[in-house]
Amino acid sequence: MSQIAQESYLDAYIKVLRTQRSLSPHTISSYQLDLADLVNFADGRDLASLGYSDIRRLTSLRHAEGLNARSIARRLSCWRGFYRWLAEQVSLAANPVDGIKSPKKTKSLPKALGVDDAVRLVSQSHCNEATPSANRAMYELLYSSGLRVSELVDLDVHDIQQSDHTSRGWIDLEQAEVHVTGKGNKQRIVPVGKPALAAVRDWLLLRPTLLKADPHPLFLSERGTRISVRLVQLRLKAYAQSIGIAADVHPHMLRHSFASHVLQSSGDLRAVQEMLGHSSIAATQVYTSLDFQHLAKVYDATHPRAKKSR
Repeated sequence: MSQIAQESYLDAYIKVLRTQRSLSPHTISSYQLDLADLVNFADGRDLASLGYSDIRRLTSLRHAEGLNARSIARRLSCWRGFYRWLAEQVSLAANPVDGIKSPKKTKSLPKALGVDDAVRLVSQSHCNEATPSANRAMYELLYSSGLRVSELVDLDVHDIQQSDHTSRGWIDLEQAEVHVTGKGNKQRIVPVGKPALAAVRDWLLLRPTLLKADPHPLFLSERGTRISVRLVQLRLKAYAQSIGIAADVHPHMLRHSFASHVLQSSGDLRAVQEMLGHSSIAATQVYTSLDFQHLAKVYDATHPRAKKSR
């Protein structure tokens, strides 16, 4: 396979991922980087000529360089898929990635804020300026309903209906619930707390001051366009630092905080699973570990014999 032909196959594979599998731009970008790593390792050799020992050596090199197990697993998945597709285009003796296992992943607990810090972060005072009002509504909603930040930015204004627009989510203020479309286009309905509802209502009064061409997005940037995931991340991090929260706060931390705090109060793992939109309860069970950490701290701080027993 010539260099030109090889580049053509790589471009064709990326096009398949984009058009047939409908992967997000972020995922496409990650796949391109992973394939570039494979090309750099090949150093001019035909990718179709690489064998099991080559891929295993590449995996070992990246592991030795400090690449974490999750990233290595993602690269192996990308390469395996590429070779599976390439075998349909050219003759391959075997998929060189088959049988190669990634290093063992270390299980880390999701980081959640304490209740006091979480409440302090979202409980901003009412403001008559559009941007602070939007921020307050977004933070309240992330913590109130455990939304992913991608689900938050996809929300539309509920009372705007147009036949040429398909909404991925909206808030029903009357029913106090938010309708979202999560991973795998799975839809769910999650309750919204009173402080979040109040914050959203306040924001809607100021939203027209930023509104420009597109009438649908619930949350707008200062330019009047649908707010981006990155901008929400930057605003939240900056605000957390400004009020003295030491943790590196990001939107998903509010989702973790929502899950662990609801679980601490209710003990209902199945309900938390439904509200988070997890397909498997195994993904939700990690929060039971967070709950135990909370119990252990209470025990250590309050039980008269805690120090002796430990």
